Amino acid sequence: MKILCVAGTRPEAIKMAPVIKALQKNAMFEVRVLATAQHRHLLDQVFNIFEIKYDYDLDVMTPNQTLPELTAKLMTGIDAVLENFKPDMVVAQGDTTTVLTAALAAFYRQIPFAHVEAGLRSNDLYSPFPEEGNRILAGHLSTLHFAPTAMAKENLLREGISDEKIIVTGNTVIDALLQTAALDVDPGFTIPENARLVLVTSHRRENFGKPLINICNALCTLINKYEDICVVFPVHPNPHVRDTVYGILSENERIKLVNPLGYEQFVAAMKRSYLILSDSGGVQEEAPALGKPVLVLRQETERMAALAVGATKLAGTDEQNIVNEVSRLLDDKKAWDSMVVSSSPYGDGHASDIIVSALVEFFKNRISD
Repeated sequence: MKILCVAGTRPEAIKMAPVIKALQKNAMFEVRVLATAQHRHLLDQVFNIFEIKYDYDLDVMTPNQTLPELTAKLMTGIDAVLENFKPDMVVAQGDTTTVLTAALAAFYRQIPFAHVEAGLRSNDLYSPFPEEGNRILAGHLSTLHFAPTAMAKENLLREGISDEKIIVTGNTVIDALLQTAALDVDPGFTIPENARLVLVTSHRRENFGKPLINICNALCTLINKYEDICVVFPVHPNPHVRDTVYGILSENERIKLVNPLGYEQFVAAMKRSYLILSDSGGVQEEAPALGKPVLVLRQETERMAALAVGATKLAGTDEQNIVNEVSRLLDDKKAWDSMVVSSSPYGDGHASDIIVSALVEFFKNRISD
């Protein structure tokens, strides 16, 4: 059986890498990898770490292109690969424009589509944008739904997805994380030995402008309030992020603005951190498995499992609220301890094995029918 695995961004590559490796070990499958390169350099970094070579490269990213332009490029590029390879199944992960377009291209050719990390919902169509719309649309074009949690499965059931098409797998990011966290890697920066590291990431489109300014101003207040903290902020290359962050934070010596870290270095940074501020979905899943509290720089989240067990908390983008929430964790060890969970709500690192087993079963049933 021929499987086409599609990835376009760094988070997709991280979460698809364990699935690709597990599929490649199974003699039932002929696996090919399509890189759309929605994130060029960051995607290549991850594939190199996991020793994955792609068979097709669309290289779609150009500066300042619109979502319609990107979608059109992806559609024609992916369709050409489907025509060439003629897969029996297309597999993609998450909620990017790459994933939506892969699902739609497969649908047009009546090829089954398997959605990894299915069922995440913020219940606000425009937040995150365009991810919430992407994952809803991709979900309703999917043949198989690999839900990371029971909560994600419930979301799909409420939308009328058949129970028999949904498999709860855990999240493949934990598979990748545990493999990487076992390595002894230097994070690529130095801070004073006794400093408490506050690790910050922010890149989401809805935080461009005033929300990101608020985040940066809150960091300035915190660094002046606490002499024992050091902030490390890997800055996304998007000019909407980079210009704002460097414009506000570049003059403070205890705020280290660094280029985006490789995946191994970022995992090492999370391990070294005292707490994490982020609008990243992946960080909300990874950090609890490392015992690190996460304050989410958003108004809502689709990663409800971590929120439900108290490993993450919504801090929003109001400047004073961010200061208050960070101060609470820096001042009160009991509050910090309450956000450290004993086990990850996203599984035990075997999600990719469950996914491959489900695909084997799917094709065996199809052959017997």
